[in-house]
Amino acid sequence: MFGRVLIANRGEIALRILRACRALGIEGVVAYSEADRDSLPVQLATEAVCIGPADAKRSYLSAPSLISAALVTGCEAIHPGYGFLSEDDAFADAVRAHGLTFIGPSPEVLERFASKEGTRRLLAEHGLPTIPGSGLLGDEAHALEEAERIGYPVLIKPSAGGGGKGMRMVRSPRELTAALPVCRSEARSAFGDDSLYLERWLDENRHVEVQVVVDRFGHGVHLGERDCSVQRRHQKIIEEAPAPALSAAARAELAEHAIRAIVAAGYENVGTLEFLVDAEGNAYFIEINCRIQVEHPVTEMLTGIDLVATQMRIAAGEPLGFSQADVAFRGHAIELRINAEDPEHDFRPGAGTVERWLTPGGPGIRMDSHMFAGYDVPPYYDSLLGKLVVWGPTREVAIARARVALDEMLVAGVITNIPIHRALLQSEPFLSGRFTTNLLDRLGSAAFLESAARAAT
Repeated sequence: MFGRVLIANRGEIALRILRACRALGIEGVVAYSEADRDSLPVQLATEAVCIGPADAKRSYLSAPSLISAALVTGCEAIHPGYGFLSEDDAFADAVRAHGLTFIGPSPEVLERFASKEGTRRLLAEHGLPTIPGSGLLGDEAHALEEAERIGYPVLIKPSAGGGGKGMRMVRSPRELTAALPVCRSEARSAFGDDSLYLERWLDENRHVEVQVVVDRFGHGVHLGERDCSVQRRHQKIIEEAPAPALSAAARAELAEHAIRAIVAAGYENVGTLEFLVDAEGNAYFIEINCRIQVEHPVTEMLTGIDLVATQMRIAAGEPLGFSQADVAFRGHAIELRINAEDPEHDFRPGAGTVERWLTPGGPGIRMDSHMFAGYDVPPYYDSLLGKLVVWGPTREVAIARARVALDEMLVAGVITNIPIHRALLQSEPFLSGRFTTNLLDRLGSAAFLESAARAAT
């Protein structure tokens, strides 16, 4: 096992990795930008090193700065967390070239799965059904031709990244023509790659993902699925497991197909296969995330398996150490992303100083957050402040505990999306489990809050 690991990320995931390092007896060195100088991960780390200014391109996205920081502090490995350089095969290759270990898939595996469009074709060859779509788009004429072949509406997607950036649903040639340059610009800015492709749009669908773990010896297991259908602008805000829309038989079939295909395709380390499930229950593979997911605590609460520690063990060359038969699923888990954003104004992100911060507690409650009273929320990065994760023996108990936890939580000084979570946990679509990815977008967040308030009175 490694003696020292550079944590090349920020916020709650940096703190999560730091805690996993300590549990394994590893010294975690936190890399931070000038904007994060007083952050909680920096305060709790034995050692921390500044890697540049607030601008992510000159700090968290600067491979030379991160590798230099690792070498100067005597680290043997770099953990990239999620986002930033976590799926960058060139960065992983540079890490290895400097005698360090990249905690994640190997550079060769990252390169193989770098293109979402290429990954769709690869895993289709190994038996996973995919949504009808295009190859990489050329000029506007090619995009219009492909959209006509697939059939409107279509979803424009970036091949190099996710998180809703560079994505647009269009219903006509005119909308496609207008959206293409915008999507290319967003993709280029976010991922340094403006390549796009198209997928057929499913109006009523669920977003379900399967967590997999594969060691370098080709031994792999799945850790079940998560439902990530509650989204705003293609970005998840609530995740839960097991997926309420799947039967036990459908759940088992989906997970078994996913692990069989990904092992056959030569994957390595922790990863997540994402699917869309249509109204008839048909599941279509859409992409893979070759990193730890924001929502990984849901699976940890359900299985008791530390996914971050598992990442590090596999990267250090250890075998997986357990089989599919050893994985037990207990109860139900839900994660609510607490973001610094205003749901009454289309989830507009915000910044400011956290004046008071009270965390919830009780049975089955876990709060992953880097917040503290006096913390300055910077305007430069993602709006995520923390993740409230609840567990219960049943979905109903988990929802009840989540409501209590939200009532106990206090964040003063910055606007958060806590009100939208309260509204969702009282809404009939969520309580019944009959919701789709357009639940919020269909009404708009302000209208959803208003309808929830009327229902409560």
